[in-house]
Amino acid sequence: MTALENDTLLRALLRQRVDYTPVWIMRQAGRYLPEYRATRARAGNFMDLCRNPELACEVTLQPLDRFPLDAAILFSDILTIPDAMGLGLYFSEGEGPGFEHPVRDAAAVRRLTVPDVEDELGYVMDAVGMVRRELAGRVPLIGFSGSPWTLAVYMVEGSGTKSFARSKAMLFDRPELMHALLTKLSEAVILYLNAQVAHGAQALMIFDTWGGVLTPRAYRKFSLAYMTRIIAGLTRKAEGRRVPVTLFTKGGGQWLDRMVDSGCDALGVDWTLDLTDARHLVRDRVALQGNLDPSVLYTSPEHIRTEVGRVLTSYGPGPGHVFNLGHGIHPDVDPDHTAALVEAVHTLSPAFHGAIRSGNARHDET
Repeated sequence: MTALENDTLLRALLRQRVDYTPVWIMRQAGRYLPEYRATRARAGNFMDLCRNPELACEVTLQPLDRFPLDAAILFSDILTIPDAMGLGLYFSEGEGPGFEHPVRDAAAVRRLTVPDVEDELGYVMDAVGMVRRELAGRVPLIGFSGSPWTLAVYMVEGSGTKSFARSKAMLFDRPELMHALLTKLSEAVILYLNAQVAHGAQALMIFDTWGGVLTPRAYRKFSLAYMTRIIAGLTRKAEGRRVPVTLFTKGGGQWLDRMVDSGCDALGVDWTLDLTDARHLVRDRVALQGNLDPSVLYTSPEHIRTEVGRVLTSYGPGPGHVFNLGHGIHPDVDPDHTAALVEAVHTLSPAFHGAIRSGNARHDET
């Protein structure tokens, strides 16, 4: 594999010295980019886009061609694993994902088999390899998966949900059944992420989108315990360097001190927790990623710059910060505002690392 020209993200995730704070954006390849919408139209639908390695590679690289981001993240979907388990994934326009065969009872859990990631999910691995070749060492590639709990929610509910009625009912009424489902999913996620590393992913991220809806006790037993199990089973070194792992539980800021013990290298933080408080909770044992409110990108470039400065100031000086949004970028954001965000991070952040970079590094408080 080609040597990395820009390894700032990997060093920041490992709390090593950097000259500036690296930045990438959750859902950076997506509907807010007109070139993405054009490629998706060519693909026909969302899943056909995901299953086409050439097109998935194309949209993965699109934001890198527009913005000087410090990482690429594979374009795919967190529901590829349950899809490969035969649940019949589909997407309805305006309604999101759904499954033709939701998992609602013991018989359905027993029928689930851990997919062969090189076969049923080979299109993902082909995309990983293709992206690495096309990047040619420009920036690192992040691979990812949904957490077992998050995948289980979609599989049990059969679609998106606001009440979590079926998944929480199973958790409370049939905990042994939920544990059986989470165990199978954990095995699948380990195989899936390790295969991504084998094909070229240089960092990994686990998205625990629905962990924050749980009680503290349920979070520890049904979400964090399984992510900890996954981390213990991951390939942690490839191509002569460590493969950093980031956990992100949306709405889980109050549990960061417990998440540190999972063995991860970094924790994602949403916008509901100040990074000063987050850094105090983790005591600099891991890096932190985040945490600008995505809605800031609806404001003027000048205000975006001010809010970027606030986030950088909130983390403070020293290594271990990866700049990102607190969740995914909204689909109706102006790409020029994304450019303003990236430029602000790159020009304001060197002052927090004892470095000087071109541009105005002043942060105006308002």
